[in-house]
Amino acid sequence: MHPLTTTFVNRLRDRDETAWFELWEAFGPVIRGQLTRWGRGTVGAETVRDLTQETLAAASGAIDRYDPARGARFSTWILAIARHALGDELDRRFAAKRGNGRRGMELQPGSVASHEPRPDEAFETAMFRAKVLAALRKVQGESELIPFEVFRLRVLDGRPGREVAAELGLSEPTVSRHLAAVRQRLRSRLEETIVLYSFTDEERREAQSAGLGEDDRLFDEAVGEIHRLECMRGRVGG
Repeated sequence: MHPLTTTFVNRLRDRDETAWFELWEAFGPVIRGQLTRWGRGTVGAETVRDLTQETLAAASGAIDRYDPARGARFSTWILAIARHALGDELDRRFAAKRGNGRRGMELQPGSVASHEPRPDEAFETAMFRAKVLAALRKVQGESELIPFEVFRLRVLDGRPGREVAAELGLSEPTVSRHLAAVRQRLRSRLEETIVLYSFTDEERREAQSAGLGEDDRLFDEAVGEIHRLECMRGRVGG
């Protein structure tokens, strides 16, 4: 594994609560969404939340045993753990109903993935967006108020530089300097975050294919689009 990934693994193994929270904050919403789709209305929101916690707890305990030579993506690995968490829950329900003399709940074909579930495009996209948003939260926490507000208005809200300068009482060159500084910090944190939660070279190349490369305009557009989509889903603040 990459040294950054190894450090994170060690933090999880040492029961670092901050590391656990980072994992929950980044990927909890994605896993909850997948479990809800698999459950097809048979699993309530509270159970989905509990199963998400079980999934991430299991991931925390097993990540140091992951074998990079197998070539499985981080998303595939997490998905398999979530599938087993849901399968165990349905088995418990079946056993409880059978013990009460009632017919067990039937699991419809396809409601849970096969033994080795493969993430679909929507899940892969959601996992990648989660990495971008995790990097964005880090940058927000590290940045001073005005520079990040410039970035928020210009990139996340998509407003013109002249308008941002007028609203914040700054010159346009100052807006450009703040924007460039926060963008560069985000590039650095994004690279770290992708490496942290990536097991394969394919995953580590995702940023380039998503428009998050060296072109500033494409980078800003891609980050802004990801943020706006997640705002629409109610996962991040506007």
